[in-house]
Amino acid sequence: MNTVIVNLAEKSYPIYISTDGWNDLCKVIVEKRKTHSCLILSDENVQPLYGESLLSVLESFDAKVYTTSISAGENSKSLNVFETVITKALQMGLNRNSAIIALGGGVIGDLAGFVAATYMRGIDFIQLPTTLLSQVDSSVGGKVAVNHILAKNIIGAFYQPNYVYINVQTLSTLPKREFASGMAELIKHGFISDVVFLNKLVSEMDKLMSLDFEALAEAISESCKIKARIVEQDEKETGIRAILNFGHTIGHAIEAVAGYNKYTHGEAISIGMVYESLIAKELGLVNDDYVNTLRLMLDRANLPTVLKNIDSEKLVQKMFYDKKNLQSGITFVLPTDYGKVGIFQDVDVVLIKKILDLV
Repeated sequence: MNTVIVNLAEKSYPIYISTDGWNDLCKVIVEKRKTHSCLILSDENVQPLYGESLLSVLESFDAKVYTTSISAGENSKSLNVFETVITKALQMGLNRNSAIIALGGGVIGDLAGFVAATYMRGIDFIQLPTTLLSQVDSSVGGKVAVNHILAKNIIGAFYQPNYVYINVQTLSTLPKREFASGMAELIKHGFISDVVFLNKLVSEMDKLMSLDFEALAEAISESCKIKARIVEQDEKETGIRAILNFGHTIGHAIEAVAGYNKYTHGEAISIGMVYESLIAKELGLVNDDYVNTLRLMLDRANLPTVLKNIDSEKLVQKMFYDKKNLQSGITFVLPTDYGKVGIFQDVDVVLIKKILDLV
């Protein structure tokens, strides 16, 4: 079992990465020496796969365990579903000594975290991410939220988990499209911050795509370390943490315009990274080699790289709602070299539309 520590001033916590199923979770529970009532929040896809096995692990330590399941998909990350889960917590008698456990992907983690952050002004929160994307992205760093019809993740908080437990074996039941979605985040981490990791992804891509658990555990550990280093410097995203948003200005707009159901998050970010790198190329920040290398990596991970059948005008309008915007214009995180990015405010709208209209 690999362990990555996220060192924060107020609440540091460990990320455990295991290739041994839920067995290592027993060791974690013993190490934490804390039993309490808890609510496992999952969805209709994950609950049948892992709900019972997790329930048996927790109940073996005399915890009082409740479960609830919601519909799968981004549409469940809403205020209506949030209220439903809060009602369940009240009906089940959860108190300030209880915990919310997120068993699922990013939607479950974000929603469960927002419930934990707000229920009785904050109770314990445990992340058990079951998708590659949530394992290397949303479960690390404490950003929890629900969506608004006008903008993604606009209603939320920074609320760190007590710990994260990553069972790499859950990736064996993940649909190929969702696995590819997580690969977008691994690739992004290499391109924004770590050339050594990027080169390792290049050499290990075949193993990763064939679900070699040991290779995946190592890549997930390295990816979590990259994100942890950035979060440790900027927990509340007031500075350097914004570099994690490479691909997200366009990517979030794609998700919003498409109604959160045409593209997975990773697919939208994949396309966003390509088009944002094209903007960077137009600004003289990177060259053709950079753009082509990025496209090749995403292609090898079975991710889309071309924007099709979406109105560029609507995309630009959605970008004006982006949380990174500090002035009246649109802010981008753009690459400046392999392993390096910068934050650029008020990028020319005419240039953005020109790039978005490329096929």
